[in-house]
Amino acid sequence: MHVAPWVWMATIVAIFAIILIDLLVIHRNDTREFTTRRAAFWSTFYIGLAVLFGVGVWIFAGAQYAGEYFGGFVTEKSLSIDNLFVFMVILARFAVPKALQHTVLMAGIIIALVLRGIFIAVGAAALSAFTWVFFVFGFFLIWTAVGLLRHLGEDEDVKENFLLRWAKRVLPTTSEYHGQSLVTRIDGKRVVTPLLIVMIAIGSTDVMFAIDSIPAIFGLTQEPYLVFTANAFALMGLVQLYFLLGGLAERLVYLTHGLAFILGFIGVKLILHALHEYHVSWAPDVPIWLSLAVIGGTLVAVAVASLASSKRPGPKKTVEEQAAEQAGTDPAVDTRKQ
Repeated sequence: MHVAPWVWMATIVAIFAIILIDLLVIHRNDTREFTTRRAAFWSTFYIGLAVLFGVGVWIFAGAQYAGEYFGGFVTEKSLSIDNLFVFMVILARFAVPKALQHTVLMAGIIIALVLRGIFIAVGAAALSAFTWVFFVFGFFLIWTAVGLLRHLGEDEDVKENFLLRWAKRVLPTTSEYHGQSLVTRIDGKRVVTPLLIVMIAIGSTDVMFAIDSIPAIFGLTQEPYLVFTANAFALMGLVQLYFLLGGLAERLVYLTHGLAFILGFIGVKLILHALHEYHVSWAPDVPIWLSLAVIGGTLVAVAVASLASSKRPGPKKTVEEQAAEQAGTDPAVDTRKQ
């Protein structure tokens, strides 16, 4: 698949233009909370853009590349659902007002998209020069899948990465938000607001997820253009997905199982592809239609099993527990005087 430089440039400009229009025009100075209805509309809009782009790939490059793009997009989208849990923790830790959460997430995604672009360029260069890199990516994905299953049920722990620690140490920061301002002036000195720090936290943390998602999509296509666009469209709709699935994400109790299976499958696919490239006779090159079937089937099974599990009746709460829940207290720790 040959993509002319002008197509690359036009695609990048168009993607960033859409994101900036969303951030700086449509939702600029919009202090309303991002409701489920708005999230559903914009989520549908971004998914529609992704599908239209895939149709364009089909028309201009053929069904094979279109299948690789859609496989990559679905994989990145499903992996991004797991990111939502971490985003929730970050926004809660920084006590981000609900009216500012859309701005924070969009700006963080711009940072993530730039950094992911660098990762993709490095990964594509390594794969084109060294076939053995497929083995590295494949075993890494299998190791990641095993790690997901080993840590099931553990609370999300968001560790501050180097970029975030550096920003908090170097940049003078105020403890209070000042609307949508990234920088404000206090006692005649310019200081950054927590809004900028949390944007850095979202963007740099998302790059940590790219460590497994980028090898995963390279297991479905080795075309850098398709890898980048699939990542871009998955990230562009992530903000809306956050608000749309905020409550539903907790009900997808088998999501981690499904993601582990998908990563493990793609890891095996990468290893088989490497063996195939080394002319090992028994190693098949898994076709893209089979990859799409496995990924799609897994996600459907996860959704059905999770929703069926969430409908099972749980232990009935006592009257005291229900009252305490409404009051926001713990009945087991009641300090009121008798």
